[in-house]
Amino acid sequence: MDPMIRVLVAKPGLDGHDRGAKIIARALRDAGMEVIYTGLRQTPEMIVNAALQEDVQVIGLSILSGAHNAIVPRVMDLLKEKEMDDVLVVVGGIIPDEDAANLKKLGVAAVFQPGAALEEVVAFVKSAARVAS
Repeated sequence: MDPMIRVLVAKPGLDGHDRGAKIIARALRDAGMEVIYTGLRQTPEMIVNAALQEDVQVIGLSILSGAHNAIVPRVMDLLKEKEMDDVLVVVGGIIPDEDAANLKKLGVAAVFQPGAALEEVVAFVKSAARVAS
């Protein structure tokens, strides 16, 4: 039996809209993953520290505020500093295609934009987390 995939879902920055993050968290949980939801207004430091403490394989960032170009690079830098190179980072939210490509260059495994199917997100996380472990 495969070990349970552990996912941290976080809402960084000042964005107060967490309905989408909660829907994703529930879909991942219903697919058999263990999900830790950090809640609103998390700093990159809080997110990475929680990921370290919870020993997760995946961090999911839900960003609707437009601050992804500031927040995601900081999260990626902190993960490198803490030698957490095996943690996959996925980002969801309102992210222009050009920015999504740049986030992937930083090491983000996937970017899910509005309209992404829950099944697509679940399948990607399952597949990518198993490959990485």
